[in-house]
Amino acid sequence: MVQTKTLPDRPLGIALIGTGFMGKCHAMAWRNVAAVFGGAHHRLEILSDATPESAKKFADQFGFARATARWEEAVTDPKVDVVSITAPNGMHRPMAEAALKAGKHVWLEKPMALTLADAEAMAATAAAYPGQVTMLGYNYLRSPAFQSARNMIRDGVIGQPLAFRGVYDEDYSADPLLPWSWRMTHEGGGLGALGDLGCHLVSHMLALMGPVTEVVAQTQVAIPTRPSPEGPKRVENEDSALAMLRFASGAQGSFATSRVARGRKCRLQWEVHGSEGTIVFDQENMNELWLHRAGEAGFTRHLTGPDQPDFAAFCPAPGHNFGFNEQKVVEARDLLAAIAGGPNVGPDFAQGLEIEKIIHAMAASNGSTIRIERVTR
Repeated sequence: MVQTKTLPDRPLGIALIGTGFMGKCHAMAWRNVAAVFGGAHHRLEILSDATPESAKKFADQFGFARATARWEEAVTDPKVDVVSITAPNGMHRPMAEAALKAGKHVWLEKPMALTLADAEAMAATAAAYPGQVTMLGYNYLRSPAFQSARNMIRDGVIGQPLAFRGVYDEDYSADPLLPWSWRMTHEGGGLGALGDLGCHLVSHMLALMGPVTEVVAQTQVAIPTRPSPEGPKRVENEDSALAMLRFASGAQGSFATSRVARGRKCRLQWEVHGSEGTIVFDQENMNELWLHRAGEAGFTRHLTGPDQPDFAAFCPAPGHNFGFNEQKVVEARDLLAAIAGGPNVGPDFAQGLEIEKIIHAMAASNGSTIRIERVTR
């Protein structure tokens, strides 16, 4: 099914900061959102990157009218209405706060910030500028299969949710010869596997199960040093984390994430056990949802198709797979719908702070139970 939402009736000016993997995803989403969901075709006004040469190269490639090596110019440009931020984690707070203070809407890639204090400050700034919409780039929330699973749980298809078991593993850091980088420091990268991967799993967990009240966790640095031109350098943030959780509903949960899990590429996998059934999902097979109901012999496979949210806007035929970048187009649509006055399905900065509270509690736990205070809105 296509989710019809009211979109802005005039073209908005877009700024993009950052041109890596996620910068390209944002650029494609901005170019495609009107073709998929209708509404105005938005103006790609200005792109910012680290050097004038890189900014000019990618502005031409992505279709932006102008380029700059000064991100401050992008966030204050009078022709810009929305700022997409895909820069390194350490720049998220100054860029997002400057954009909000300049009257811009903000689409920011996760993780929200390096530290919990930064995330709290960003949420406070967003609250001080309620006319600006904020959204964090948790695109895995937009897959039709995930949206369908969330609707099933909401509608009681598996009864009362009793337990959540989730894993997000990749192996991009499994090679011990992988060179040291800023991503492996607290100052440059913030959290490790929890900030890169685990926050995505937390976003799913909250959407499916509701608020978390307490966590107990352990983290591990599996490869303590990495090679660099100056010799071995210490890895500061975690390669993996394990946690147990309690939800406000009384349900329990288990959580695991690793960036050194050999053979795993995007294993964002979870299952929800309910009083009347179980739902299972794996992002590596994102076009399948598995459902068991009490009394059935096993699980039924539900292939992604036009009966699931947003799939039909891209393709009318079931089983014709949805993809990673399509999720980003849906996310852009949701941002635009909020700008047009509709509900912000988020995560906005307040909801993002809730995610940050959980992953930072996991990082700090060291086997002790930590209570999670709810974010007031």
